[in-house]
Amino acid sequence: MPDPNAPFAPRLAIGTRGSPLALWQAHAVRDALAAALARPVESISITVIRTSGDSIQDRALSEAGGKGLFTKEIEEQLLDGRIDLAVHSAKDMATALPDGLFLSGFLPRADVRDALILREGKSLADLPAGARIGTASLRREAQLRRLRPDLDVSLLRGNVHTRLAKVREGTFDGTLLALAGLTRLGLAHEASAVLDTDAFLPAVGQGAVAIESRVGDEATNGAIAAIACRATGIALAAERALLTALDGSCRTPIGGLATVEGDMVRLRGLILSPDGRDAAEADETAPVSDAARLGADMGARLRATAPARALGL
Repeated sequence: MPDPNAPFAPRLAIGTRGSPLALWQAHAVRDALAAALARPVESISITVIRTSGDSIQDRALSEAGGKGLFTKEIEEQLLDGRIDLAVHSAKDMATALPDGLFLSGFLPRADVRDALILREGKSLADLPAGARIGTASLRREAQLRRLRPDLDVSLLRGNVHTRLAKVREGTFDGTLLALAGLTRLGLAHEASAVLDTDAFLPAVGQGAVAIESRVGDEATNGAIAAIACRATGIALAAERALLTALDGSCRTPIGGLATVEGDMVRLRGLILSPDGRDAAEADETAPVSDAARLGADMGARLRATAPARALGL
């Protein structure tokens, strides 16, 4: 664990992707650091780094290499010291990080729910049979097929504005996006409906901004400790342990959500077959000190009970 009393770095360089949402997140971390450390924002720089995931737009991540495509180039610059910390959407983070790096903190979590954006209508029930819904998420696709097997779910990659434009121009009848991302970009009004987590479980880490840094960099890690949200860290420890135990990747539809209430953490987990027909679910609680163990144990039980098709077997 970083020492919160360690001396702060005189200057800090943040690495991030260049999408509007990624830049919002990087600026949020920069502003939080500047306020917490009582230093000018100019002393904290932001470096935009193009990743492989930004370059590949014609196929699903599961076919191109998985979540690491959105972090690889950023992590390379973090390891060689060109940047001091990296800012990511927590749901984009692979379960295994490169040696020497760790998730050193999270901003307070935003709304975790998925938003449904429709060209016409206000709910899933308003969509006619055969309506075309675009998404790049296997989790969203599987849950859509579970609720509405009559829909045509197709691949839709790109940033938030690109996906909204594809719906607006009629290429797709609708799409699903994280409500947190829409809200951060001032686009919450684009949501036709917000899907309750009881019926549509979010991705592990959804709504959370993750900060990654070097193990042993006490100056930087001490600065990050000044802004890290304890409750979000506990929740993500449970969720990421669940994902690790399930061998979670972009090839498996998995949902997970942990919430902290007092000294207890509640975790809900879900694994589905790609067509949504088969699933295994769990809902358990544990003391916050056992958050990671809760996730690991739940993941092991779900692996043991999930239908083979849900595990890609």
